[in-house]
Amino acid sequence: MENPSFNKEEVIKQIKAQIADNPIIIYMKGSPQMPQCGFSAKTVQALMDCGEEFAFVDILSHPEIRATLPEVHDWPTFPQVYVNGELIGGCDIVAEMHENGELEPAIKAAVT
Repeated sequence: MENPSFNKEEVIKQIKAQIADNPIIIYMKGSPQMPQCGFSAKTVQALMDCGEEFAFVDILSHPEIRATLPEVHDWPTFPQVYVNGELIGGCDIVAEMHENGELEPAIKAAVT
């Protein structure tokens, strides 16, 4: 159940700070250890295969972020992966980058 009383401007500031403070961050359903949907599980596995640490936000535990994030970068679905402050995409894009060898160099570059 969503809380209609949250301050959207504060949530946007929080999201932007999370993205700025973490070289790699995924907004997902669940956690990397317990993803709550197949798309989140597939995306997390691709990130884990790159061998670097990454931050995550469980949007199921933070309905205000779930409601607001799609408006911040005009991306309607989850998961959402950000590398060095830029949205790289969701499950399909991350999986494609992983399969064609583009994801790991981007992840490694983000943490150096």
